[in-house]
Amino acid sequence: MSPGSKRHISGVLLLDKASGLSSNQALQTAKRIFSAHKAGHTGTLDPMATGLLPICFGEATKFSSALLGADKTYEAVLRLGYMSTTGDAEGEISIAAGMESQYVDLTWEKIEAIRKSFIGVITQVPPMYSAIKHRGKPMYTFARAGVEIERQPRAITIHDLSIEAYQGNEMRIRVTCGSGTYVRTLAEDLGHALGCGGAYLTALRRSALGGFDLPQAYTLTGLEAMPPSQRDSCLLPADSLLRSLPPVVVDSAAALSLLQGRAIPCTHPAGESLLPGRQVRLYDKAQRFLGLGEISTEGYISPKRLIRFEQSL
Repeated sequence: MSPGSKRHISGVLLLDKASGLSSNQALQTAKRIFSAHKAGHTGTLDPMATGLLPICFGEATKFSSALLGADKTYEAVLRLGYMSTTGDAEGEISIAAGMESQYVDLTWEKIEAIRKSFIGVITQVPPMYSAIKHRGKPMYTFARAGVEIERQPRAITIHDLSIEAYQGNEMRIRVTCGSGTYVRTLAEDLGHALGCGGAYLTALRRSALGGFDLPQAYTLTGLEAMPPSQRDSCLLPADSLLRSLPPVVVDSAAALSLLQGRAIPCTHPAGESLLPGRQVRLYDKAQRFLGLGEISTEGYISPKRLIRFEQSL
């Protein structure tokens, strides 16, 4: 391969993003390392945050949205009794309102009672430093200009919240949450509920996302040091993004119809009841992944997003 040429590779890279890089910077570096023609990431991590950032190459980018609504697990370090303009260590730090001193003294009984109150469906006001759009612009553009925009509370789901350690002003937590949760805001709300006037994040690490775990991930430094053949073996197949969906195997004629954009009669996988609107993974008899389908009200499988094959099946 000539220097500078791009490869039409497909697959999913589980990246362990380092602190100090934006998600887009990490994406562009991974794209360069793999000499990939096309790439995209699934869910943004703040520059300060580290951890799991799945990156899709080639045909896998068609299915990256499958992880946008997935549950996530984070490990975070909170500094209690202080506030940050951004909710994390990158903002301007000040002693929280109502804190006469920097000293925080909490009992485990109080911590446990507050912890339990945050589990389940709760409301959260999104932070100003977020990518939520207001009048067509990300909220953080207003925040940087010193403009405060009123935000409405939103329902989020905290599946689990554990206190891993607590000493002085520092608390370490582990949280598993649904989509739309801002851990920075969770830290602030925890600090208020604990009577500390607030809190901010000094560290944040995503350890799981939609069934993927951090031990499966690779660092950019580690990937740079690998020979190309070993590097390519780090990629997961595109259908790994859809493994929570039931598989449907079709014969060659049905596979050809799907790839030509035509719906086919529904074939139920063993033991799986497929209701209208249910999405499925599609495979041919040779177990080649064809793409994503959806069950129609008429009992047909309609193609939604399909793999592009260089040669006909």
